[in-house]
Amino acid sequence: MRTGLFGSGDPLGIVIRLKNVSCKVIGVLETKGASSMRMDQDDLIVMPIRAFRRRIAGNRDVDSIFVSVRDGASPVRAKTDIERLMRERRPIGVGGDDDFNVFDMEQISSMLTGVTSVLTGLLSAIAGVSLLVGGIGIMNIMLVSVTERTRAIGIRLAVDASERQILMQFLVESVVFSMRGGIIGILLGLGLGFVGSRFLGAPFAPDLSNILLASAFSGLVGIVFGYFPARRAVRLGPIGVLRYQ
Repeated sequence: MRTGLFGSGDPLGIVIRLKNVSCKVIGVLETKGASSMRMDQDDLIVMPIRAFRRRIAGNRDVDSIFVSVRDGASPVRAKTDIERLMRERRPIGVGGDDDFNVFDMEQISSMLTGVTSVLTGLLSAIAGVSLLVGGIGIMNIMLVSVTERTRAIGIRLAVDASERQILMQFLVESVVFSMRGGIIGILLGLGLGFVGSRFLGAPFAPDLSNILLASAFSGLVGIVFGYFPARRAVRLGPIGVLRYQ
């Protein structure tokens, strides 16, 4: 926020307006970056609460309070003390339900971890279905290719080509076909990720390990789904293949 409002200059002593209120900048907070909830902790202006209530909010309501626990202190004990203090200040009798909520970072982290796990599982299921559909498409294409080249396969087998060579030929073709689709998908994903990061204002940081993993999966799909058509190409033997009409 400092750079957006004041550029590279020193903001101390400069007067800014918050709605209809003129405020003088008396200090600058240290840079903290994004929080665990992907919120920019530097996009923040701090002012005295009394001035905020009187000049901007127009009431004495407090929506939330952030509490920092000292190093070495127990967050669980701090949460318990805060809950007890809030029940006394409300006041809430023994057995009464709390009309407030106290959260600690561990709870928020657990909630985010759970949401992330669900989203990861959902995306993994979608990716698995996509790989299966793509693999079936590759297998169908290779089956058509084997059928159209049956006599050529028989001629190669008749002139002393081994079944292993024929099998490797079709496996390589299947892997190349699969890898080509995988590379197109990776480039498309990187492009959409770059556009999305610019639109959302998030950093674009592609992980090379994930790219290599996606490439490896593409090759694996080509091997798995290309094996059966390649095996079919050499199963009849040279005599049976040459008789194929």
